[in-house]
Amino acid sequence: MSADAAGPEPVTVERERAVVAAVPTGLLLDGRWRDASGGARIPVEDPATGEVLTDVADATAEDARSALEAAVAAQEGWAGTAPRERGELLRRAFELTVERGEDLALLMTLEMGKPLAESRAEVTYGAEFLRWFSEEAVRAYGRWSTAPNGASRLLTMKQPVGPCYAITPWNFPLAMATRKIGPALAAGCTMVLKPAAQTPLTALAFAQVLLDAGLPDGVVQVLPTSDAGALTAPLLGDPRLRKVTFTGSTPVGRRLVAQAAENLQRVSMELGGNAPFLVFADADLEAAVDGAVLAKMRNIGEACTSANRFLVHADVAEEFSARLAERLGAMPVGRGTDPASKVGPLITREARQGVHALVGEAVSAGARVLTGGEPVAGPGAFYPPTVLTDVPHDARLRREEIFGPVAPVSTFTDDDEAVRSANDTEYGLVAYLFTRDVSRAVRVSERLQFGMVGLNQGVVSNPAAPFGGVKASGFGREGGAEGIEEYLDTKYVGLAV
Repeated sequence: MSADAAGPEPVTVERERAVVAAVPTGLLLDGRWRDASGGARIPVEDPATGEVLTDVADATAEDARSALEAAVAAQEGWAGTAPRERGELLRRAFELTVERGEDLALLMTLEMGKPLAESRAEVTYGAEFLRWFSEEAVRAYGRWSTAPNGASRLLTMKQPVGPCYAITPWNFPLAMATRKIGPALAAGCTMVLKPAAQTPLTALAFAQVLLDAGLPDGVVQVLPTSDAGALTAPLLGDPRLRKVTFTGSTPVGRRLVAQAAENLQRVSMELGGNAPFLVFADADLEAAVDGAVLAKMRNIGEACTSANRFLVHADVAEEFSARLAERLGAMPVGRGTDPASKVGPLITREARQGVHALVGEAVSAGARVLTGGEPVAGPGAFYPPTVLTDVPHDARLRREEIFGPVAPVSTFTDDDEAVRSANDTEYGLVAYLFTRDVSRAVRVSERLQFGMVGLNQGVVSNPAAPFGGVKASGFGREGGAEGIEEYLDTKYVGLAV
């Protein structure tokens, strides 16, 4: 576990309890906090200790129907609210999120496990979606033109899609909520949000932020549940719901798309990833290792954007691997509230078992462990940063998302082989490449079958940029000017003159 280090004082138990106790633990329905219709509760655990932090209301199908009723009832009024007013509400929510950032960060660390420094960074990142879309609310532009024959005028306008259903994952409990709620509210859509059962506290605390910012009744409902299928079925089965937005695994995404097809609901799917990290022989190795640490270890490796396959030119692979192992092996592992910790626990012990199984299979097939490779003893779901070399091409951890702090390194000898290896996956969310050759950077970027490319940088996420993938990584974009378009329909009016 982590050793003592200079820096902020550890968070006290009393502060942890106070922050958790301040979170509303009911369902947000039509502007009010309520118990679940069935009265059931979901325990929320600290993955670093296995201890229960608190419990929250467990929404049912009946609650889902009530939530949609509230969203439908509020839709016309919210769509008719002036864009500037919608934007100002989001701006107030941004300011409150920043103001309450320390509490939100601590909640994330307690229920998800990431170190406090990373939770603080997520608060900053998540809040920026509120600020960005507060500015985009007034920019839903239409168009006016003359028909080619001159006989009429062509008017196009943007209008809100209507009530939306948003499903967010446990790994970024604040940012994934703001990334969906921000553009929906800016566009004039109401929403039902289902946060992950493992990490509902951050979403509930953020819901209170929205209420305190002046959110009208019924515009956003928040429903934690232990039975996602039961909650989702009545929502997608109702034609009044007009959009589904989901961040999570590809198998679940496929099922949601199939369900949404019945009522032809619009869908945005941000699904799994299998990100390649390409290091060419001419790369600045120091910069490449820095980028690799960011791309691999952000969020303890539990991110769809995490570098999953390190493809390194054979001429520099040994040096790169040694440097990366030295950096990752020196990262202290510990509870996220410990100021010395750089690597928190995985979300559950089952998740840790899954990561270790991938490592074990690769090692059995010939991979070498440069650092890590064994679970950390003691309570919690800790797994150390791990670097593997000589990883077989058919190893399962090259095909599947690892979702943990494991960096498997393989080699290539030329650009064509690098691109083939990178594209050899059903996924297409993000790729990273490091080279000092501008021509190679352009050629390779164009050939990579991914929705995003990090060129000489290990982090691509930015609220001002369109986030999303291709192939089995989904479709639709979040953030950037494109983000609000996911929540807008285009209407054409022909005017006779």
